[in-house]
Amino acid sequence: MSVEILMPALSPTMEEGTLAKWLVKEGDAVKSGDVIAEIETDKVTMEVEAVDEGRIGKLLVAEGTEGVAVNKPIAILLEEGESASDVKAPEKTKAAEKLKPAEKDAAPEAPKPAAKAEAKPAPPAPANGKSGRIFASPLARRIAGQKGIDLSSVEGSGPRGRIVKSDVESAKPGARKAAAPSAAPAPASAIDARAFYAEGTYEEIPLDGMRKTIARRLTQSMQEIPHFYLTVDCELDELLATRKKLNAGADEGAKLSVNDFLIRAAALALVKVPMANVSFAGNALLKHTHADIGIAVALDGGLITPIVRAAETKGLAEISAEAKSLAARARDKKLKPSEFEGGSFSITNLGMYGIKHFTAVINPPQAAILAVGKGEERPVVHDGKLEVATVMTVTMSCDHRAIDGALGAQFLEAFKSFVEYPARMLL
Repeated sequence: MSVEILMPALSPTMEEGTLAKWLVKEGDAVKSGDVIAEIETDKVTMEVEAVDEGRIGKLLVAEGTEGVAVNKPIAILLEEGESASDVKAPEKTKAAEKLKPAEKDAAPEAPKPAAKAEAKPAPPAPANGKSGRIFASPLARRIAGQKGIDLSSVEGSGPRGRIVKSDVESAKPGARKAAAPSAAPAPASAIDARAFYAEGTYEEIPLDGMRKTIARRLTQSMQEIPHFYLTVDCELDELLATRKKLNAGADEGAKLSVNDFLIRAAALALVKVPMANVSFAGNALLKHTHADIGIAVALDGGLITPIVRAAETKGLAEISAEAKSLAARARDKKLKPSEFEGGSFSITNLGMYGIKHFTAVINPPQAAILAVGKGEERPVVHDGKLEVATVMTVTMSCDHRAIDGALGAQFLEAFKSFVEYPARMLL
């Protein structure tokens, strides 16, 4: 009996992907473990292996097809003794075809209105052609309110019919129309930026899968996670001196970066303050056994956060080598989902771009992320004396459902102590 090869779920959150390339053709013999296709998600490209032995009877999805749903049949595998003529359409497809006429015939008639009920006329369309939200500049709205002008009766002359100041200044005052009682404000996602700009004044760039995922997940993060922020300055002079000594005799590819020290410091701070190493899970907090530190890596058109697992158990050299490997494979889209999903804490560093201070959006299911700014010389006071030190500003974004202010402050205090006195990382 022929076997359906289904679109695999490469991660727990994957809903669809792109069938980038077939590595087999119809009629090819395959055995369990053979690589048959390449699948692209928004962040990685993965190879798909055959689970069963047989011959490829039919390829159901063409190369380059986007938006292929998880568990959708993508190919048919023939078992011994079967031929291509034995291939049948997937059961789901046949069932759907059979249901269409049945559903049409069985569809109940819409209930007829009661005889006494009178049909209410549909509300007249606004004069400016907008059936829902009225686009108007803030100044135009204020002037309309002062003059008692109903904006739905004003024809907008701005981009895409937007009402501007001159439109309401020339309009005559009139009675305002009562707002529909059931009208609800348009959700943020319904606001189309095209309404504010004239055609020809912009270039429209379609979103790729990565940017769509970033937009969806980070919007969800800001809407659902109550963020609060804690900022502290860390002096780097001793860390930089230690780094210089350690790198003096190291090979070029094995040299330590400041980020390697920060990963180690964050991991040890989570060990010292274990209740900051948690995730919010609705009716419980998940207290993590290890400090799995995500490191934000910029890609063309987006970013990804590969994870250094159990960073508290690894030395600086091991962290450095692993971080470099993860970053390189992230840019080549060769990471496995297990290498960038989950984690208990993240670090994002924009210091190399000259950014002094910023706040970051928490990456669910984590409960915190550390935004690292540029290390620069600043005046500081030591024992009543004004001196110059290399100072770095870091800001921790915390999920208030899981981490309170005092707990976040304890973490930053521990982190600062490891950064400013790196010898403590050896204890």
